[in-house]
Order: sequence, then structure tokens, then C-alpha cells
Amino acid sequence: QAGAAAPDFTAPSSLGGKVSSFSLAEALKQGPVVLYFYPAAFTSGCTVEAHEFAEATERFKALGATVIGVSHDDIETLKKFSVSECRSKFAVAADADQSITKAYDAVLAAKPQYADRTSYVITPDGHILYTYTDLKPDHHVENTLAALKAWKDKQGH
Repeated sequence: QAGAAAPDFTAPSSLGGKVSSFSLAEALKQGPVVLYFYPAAFTSGCTVEAHEFAEATERFKALGATVIGVSHDDIETLKKFSVSECRSKFAVAADADQSITKAYDAVLAAKPQYADRTSYVITPDGHILYTYTDLKPDHHVENTLAALKAWKDKQGH
């Protein structure tokens, strides 16, 4: 929930087909993080959402934010997804054992092998600023951008 400490994690991730390790703690040193969980790579809603986050990458960067997508997919699948659907604009992390998904309580109740479509904005102090859950991908990008902008305005930046 908003105000709670965001569970820290490190996971294998892919950006533009290159595999590295994504560390939430390291990313937060650079600024806020938009963490979004999605059910599965290459499914229709997840593809739409990835395209929207890719298109908005520059707007997130302008607010100092890093975007990271998380799903239960393996890193080989995400290497392809990061290029084709994420357009090499932002990283996607593999949460094969769903430890991150469970830590954020983002499990899809109807199909627990998948993450629910939930987006979080995490401030550099490691706290959750905003959370939004909706299986429809439509408002995740605009809602997280709005939350970031409101937070930035409060900071006086």
C-alpha cells in the first residue's frame, strides 16, 4: 500500500536483449522507480502495456524515473520481449519463482501462477508512493506519470 516500504529485490533482467541484473536499491539511487507487474510476455494486454510504457519512456526519464516490468517469464523469453514489445526502451525482469510478485502482493487471485497487472511508483527513499491495479492496460502509464509529476511538484523540482 501507499506509504509502505517497498520490498527490495534483485533479479535478472533484459534491456534490448542484453541480460543484466536489476537491483531496486541501485535504481532508487538514481531517482524514483516505476515498477509494474504484468501477467505474461507476448499476451495481448501485456503487449499493449509494454508498447505504452515504451512510448512514454522519455516522459518517465524527464521525471527522473526508471521503469522496470516484472513477470514470471524466464529470461530467455524476456530477452525477446525486451526488444520486440518493449522496443529496447526499458528493462523487464524475470521473477520465475514469483518471490518479487509475492513480496508486493501482486499475485493474480484467479490464476496465481501469474502476476496481476499492478503498477507501483516507488520514491528514492524506498517507499511506495502510488499503486494501481487493473487487468486492463489502459491507464497504467498515465496514472503512474501523474503520480510521479505530483510527487515531483511537491519536491519543488
